[in-house]
Amino acid sequence: MRQTIHDISFPVTEPGALDQDQAYFLLREADGTQRLRFHDYGEIYRRPGLYEQLFYERLRCTSPTKARDVLLKVLADSQQDVHGLRVLDLGAGNGMVGELLDAARVIGVDLLPEARDACERDRPHAYDAYYVTDMARLDADTARQMQHWQLDCLTCIAALGFGDIPVAAFAQAFNLIGAGGWIVFNVKETFLHEGDQTGFSRLVKELMFSQALEVHHLERYRHRLSIDGAPLFYYLMAGRKCADIGARWLDTRD
Repeated sequence: MRQTIHDISFPVTEPGALDQDQAYFLLREADGTQRLRFHDYGEIYRRPGLYEQLFYERLRCTSPTKARDVLLKVLADSQQDVHGLRVLDLGAGNGMVGELLDAARVIGVDLLPEARDACERDRPHAYDAYYVTDMARLDADTARQMQHWQLDCLTCIAALGFGDIPVAAFAQAFNLIGAGGWIVFNVKETFLHEGDQTGFSRLVKELMFSQALEVHHLERYRHRLSIDGAPLFYYLMAGRKCADIGARWLDTRD
């Protein structure tokens, strides 16, 4: 991928004044300055190198490599090898996670066509297939295609919560993985707080103490920095799927 340097800056704010899903940056281009939210992924993906410059160079995001390393660890503990896995990467974006997975098959899926276009532009060899679809409303034909890959690992990194991927979409992806397959995902640390009753918080807590997932690794770590330089902590979870997520979590209204 050819490196493009973008002229970006962060607003002057009081520390902690902006929640993570409210954070924005200023992008100066030839035709003027734009204010983009961190979750304006379509606009970010259209500009080569902007995603990497923003999240990985400026904000020091560690999650893709952390997820890869934890997956390798739990596989080694179970005397398995990553080269035999068939991975579904949910919220694949422009392929930051996919290119790190040296698996037998790696399948990407994202809601945004801009994400697939950016991946084909920047990391064309990251995935064996890339689906642009709404997993919360997965149609029968796409479901059959995904099932054909005989998936036995799900990764979902820096994509859960904040409305990016709804609970039903994660549940659908989880249920596509065969029994005994591996599940690796991360969530913001507050999702595990007792007082958080959002859909993802309730689902993650249920997975931790249910028969659907056998947890092999749970770790709090620094995901990245905020725009004021404070660390943002996430939990990364890895485990083996034992059963499907219940039908009530497949309701798109949750």
